[in-house]
Amino acid sequence: MSEKPLKVGLLGCGVVGTEVVRILTERADDLAARVGARLEIAGIAVRRAGRERDIAVDPSLITTDAQALVSRGDLDLVIEVIGGLEPARGLILTALENGASVVTANKALLAEDGPTLFAAAEKYQRDLYFEAAVAGAIPILRPLRESLAGDDVTRVMGIVNGTTNFILDKMESTGAGFDEALEEAQALGYAEADPTADIEGFDAAAKAALLASLAFHTRVSIADVHREGITEVTATDIASAREMGCVVKSLAICELDEATDSVSARVYPAMIPLTHPLASVRDAYNAVFVESKAAGELMFYGRGAGGAPTASAVLGDLVSAARNRLKGVPGVGESSYTQRAVRPVGDAVTRYHVSLDVADKAGVLAAVAQAFAEHDVSIQTVRQEGRGSDAELVVVTHRATDAALSATVEALRDMDIVREVSSVMRVEGD
Repeated sequence: MSEKPLKVGLLGCGVVGTEVVRILTERADDLAARVGARLEIAGIAVRRAGRERDIAVDPSLITTDAQALVSRGDLDLVIEVIGGLEPARGLILTALENGASVVTANKALLAEDGPTLFAAAEKYQRDLYFEAAVAGAIPILRPLRESLAGDDVTRVMGIVNGTTNFILDKMESTGAGFDEALEEAQALGYAEADPTADIEGFDAAAKAALLASLAFHTRVSIADVHREGITEVTATDIASAREMGCVVKSLAICELDEATDSVSARVYPAMIPLTHPLASVRDAYNAVFVESKAAGELMFYGRGAGGAPTASAVLGDLVSAARNRLKGVPGVGESSYTQRAVRPVGDAVTRYHVSLDVADKAGVLAAVAQAFAEHDVSIQTVRQEGRGSDAELVVVTHRATDAALSATVEALRDMDIVREVSSVMRVEGD
């Protein structure tokens, strides 16, 4: 055991930061035994020094000058849990420049400007760890970065946002509408007062960028991720999925196309068969399903958000970075050697569920089928529901590109016999 403690600076003391302080304090002896030295909180940067917190914090550690804290030069480790792009980016770069390894939960910053941060970590030979940035307490990034380093990952598909999963689960299990389910999520604290980042897919897109980058050893930014939110999902979509033996989930999907040696990353709501492991993920839980050549199919499941789960992931990274600090060597850094191109979503291949309000007369089915055929979209099943003004065709396709399906839908909208294309939803997990 080293007699000299490792000094830790904490940027942010909100929900997650408070839990980090609690664990560092209450489990100090255990953590010291695991690291080989005591972890000593040397300073905590906050926006408002006088704010009441759920845990007692030594007032002498509190500062509102985060820049001064990370510039001290005597910190061994810095934890960043303030979020956002700035000042987090500048503070992390300053911490690395001044000799500290960094643990962050900042998915948005990493997805936006990860290369700059990784380059700085390499330049100064320090660790930059971010397990807490994706799926809370679920250990998914380290397995991708280390455990599967000798394997070839071909696909990562997951539920990585607990808010959207809660909303869709309530719509499916109780028959609630989107607005009603969102209100319940906000009342329970699963959704923010402004839920845009969750329900419009921005949060999941940032996580998808990180997953794709690690899985395929190439740089994928949030700008490369196709994103669709869940605000357009209706009770009819939920019912249609149920009739097909599916449920609707908001999925982050990262794929490797070996034929073109390119990757894709996308986030959108999709139907998924009840037989797929992700279909049983309920409430605000997260899960990530990984497919690789040697290991086969792997499933990671658990709480994807919240102070304690996220703090658990932060502390796991902190212990690893602290051990490396004692050894005097950095751990595993960024792996982006493949430099693969990122395919546009139009090239992504999947199945589709399409609902059409149509005129109830002879020849409609043949005309609709012809429209699909002209754009090389093969139909798997088709059924008609209702009669007269309520006539509806429900078409499920075989696998097709997004571009081909989009062209088909535009052609259908131009047909006099199609009153409305009432629903288009992807079908994944087959």
